[in-house]
Amino acid sequence: MGLISNGTTIFDNGSMASGFGGSLNFISKATASASASIEFTSGIDSTYKEYVFYFLNMHYAEPSISVELEFQCSTNSGSTYGVTATGTTFRSQHDEADTDTGLAYLDASGHSLAQSTGFIKLGQNTGDDNDKSLSGYLHLYNPSSTTFVKQFISRTQSTHYGDYSYDLHKAGYFNTTSSIDAIKFRMSVGNIESGEILLFGVN
Repeated sequence: MGLISNGTTIFDNGSMASGFGGSLNFISKATASASASIEFTSGIDSTYKEYVFYFLNMHYAEPSISVELEFQCSTNSGSTYGVTATGTTFRSQHDEADTDTGLAYLDASGHSLAQSTGFIKLGQNTGDDNDKSLSGYLHLYNPSSTTFVKQFISRTQSTHYGDYSYDLHKAGYFNTTSSIDAIKFRMSVGNIESGEILLFGVN
């Protein structure tokens, strides 16, 4: 079944039609249920030059104010994670009380990176209330290249524990010319209580 708008096909048979930034082809989906981590160890190969991960309501129940969804990549099919990365992050914010807004560069560990092999944070201070979560996306470019470093960008919206909207923009690169073939997502503390991660390839 397709989606047609004003005579133009937007989606057809599960894929986004060309002319909208390329075809978006579904590869797999992982659903968290008190999961220590979510790993994609297949489906990331030379088939596509770009891969997109979508995060849908990633939620944790750990009683902490500093838990973040984070990720790292592998060049050996998930045997180890810790590819050297350099990157940068900025955040905009607005609270429910309409009293605190701002735009800030984040230089904390896991946000802005200088040849780091640690896990990379995708959110900041997401709350553990039942209605709080993180959603967004991560783009990984040409992971099978043996010529170039592997660039990535992400954007996430999270509900801060203090009732803020936090909008994080992140960009960087994995400093390797080896093929990246696996990726791991986890919470910095405890489990991923619930949520979904969808993987797409882009033609």
